[in-house]
Amino acid sequence: MLNQAEPAAPRPPRQTVLVADDTPENIDLLSGLLRQDYRVKVATNGEKALAIINSDDPPDLILLDVMMPGMNGYDVCRRIKANPDRRGIPVIFVTAMTSIEDERLGLEVGAVDYITKPISPPIVCARVRTHLALYDQTRALEERVRERTAELLASRQQIIRRLGRAAEFRDNETGNHVIRMSYYARLIGEASGLEQAAAELLFNTASMHDIGKIGIPDAVLLKPGPLSTAEWAVMRRHPEIGAEIIGRHDDELLDTARTIALTHHERFDGSGYPHGLIGEAIPLFGRIVAIADVFDALMNKRPYKDAMAVKDTLQVMARSTGTHFDPRLVEAFRRALPDMLRIHDTYADTHGPMTDVDMPPEAARPSSGPAAEAATGADD
Repeated sequence: MLNQAEPAAPRPPRQTVLVADDTPENIDLLSGLLRQDYRVKVATNGEKALAIINSDDPPDLILLDVMMPGMNGYDVCRRIKANPDRRGIPVIFVTAMTSIEDERLGLEVGAVDYITKPISPPIVCARVRTHLALYDQTRALEERVRERTAELLASRQQIIRRLGRAAEFRDNETGNHVIRMSYYARLIGEASGLEQAAAELLFNTASMHDIGKIGIPDAVLLKPGPLSTAEWAVMRRHPEIGAEIIGRHDDELLDTARTIALTHHERFDGSGYPHGLIGEAIPLFGRIVAIADVFDALMNKRPYKDAMAVKDTLQVMARSTGTHFDPRLVEAFRRALPDMLRIHDTYADTHGPMTDVDMPPEAARPSSGPAAEAATGADD
């Protein structure tokens, strides 16, 4: 039987070197040295060089002349280093400017090396090879750091979500509440203009809003009927308990979770707790979570109330606009509502999907305040 040859391993793509020089002879010389081992792109001025660098196919290394018409090499290098997506690309100045001061300035603006003209071909090839190898190592290390950072972030997110669910289970919840309201918060945040990174941060921390309920006695937390004044005083300690549980951290994820836990019961008119903050003194994420949390509490069955119909829930939310809720964020809530209702159905509690029954606002848990306050303040 004939031995079949093993298929050849695919060759890695060749690295790309950009040669930027306004003199055709210099471009021809450098390109001729490098084409055998690398892909070579050329630019005859700074603007063309930047267009190539900022394209979807950027070079892996740049050989850059200093004295070019229009934008000189130093300015091009500064522009490269000001771009977070391109600043890592190594720049080697290749120039006839040979003074120590010229070289110092080239390195100060961000170049990794400085080669003087007339060039020595072996030196150019050696420097290019060395800096491409270093750049490859740097990118590999950065990728490993990104992967490890993503793993750590995912672990922290899981811990935060599990702790959030633990608080809800203590409150006779299935845990779906924290899932739904986290999605609601993100949708409201996006509708209000949050950038993607901020919306994701909100999504990943909103589930910790009621972690402080872990510190509330069962006799208060699980009481099926109205709470007394003294019991309300105990219940209203849970934002501060939550902030204590999370603690103070430099980590953005935990610091944001603490802020939400502490401020999601503040009210826009200053009547909330624990600190009676007014208007935009309440952190934005706290104001968003307040809307998401109350909406979910109204829309779902609890031991002390049936689920409200959508139209009745919206009436309660409307009556609380400007008192409990930030009016601008209520507008964002309305824009996000169709997607929120889809989330509500997707993550319905185990007792079944919400029934659109005609429940008046007075069906909410009674308290010492008016019915609307009870509906929006007892369980959020």
